[in-house]
Amino acid sequence: MKKVPTGAGPRSGDAAEVAAALRLVVGRIARRVRQAHSVGELTLSEVSVLARLDRDGAASPGSLAELERVRPQAVASTLAALEERGLVVRRQDAADGRRAAMSVTESGRGLLADRRSESVRLLTDAIEEELTPSERRTLHSVLPLLERLAEQL
Repeated sequence: MKKVPTGAGPRSGDAAEVAAALRLVVGRIARRVRQAHSVGELTLSEVSVLARLDRDGAASPGSLAELERVRPQAVASTLAALEERGLVVRRQDAADGRRAAMSVTESGRGLLADRRSESVRLLTDAIEEELTPSERRTLHSVLPLLERLAEQL
């Protein structure tokens, strides 16, 4: 088990130092989890849109673009790829028949579940191999803070 010195990293609590270190470590974790998935699977944009539809329910392409903070053309391309693979379906918006509402299909839900299971397994293995029980509790206690940060970005 590799140990990181307890005094490593930002010492002063300076927001810029913490932000830089957090960006680096979260980026590494995300990259390694992404690399564990098969080549030819979904792009990050596709996973993000699919997960949002699964979590939040049907949405218009325009609202998805806004929520994902990308241009409508980018979401249109992402949705077309997902629709072509049968992972989302386009229906008429019940509130406004002129608009489309996109929903995740059962195939899309299954793919997300498989992907999540693989990612969770990878993270579980690393946590079990590398962290002591005390370090696991510390990591767990930080999760609400990370969630609050994620909501503010």
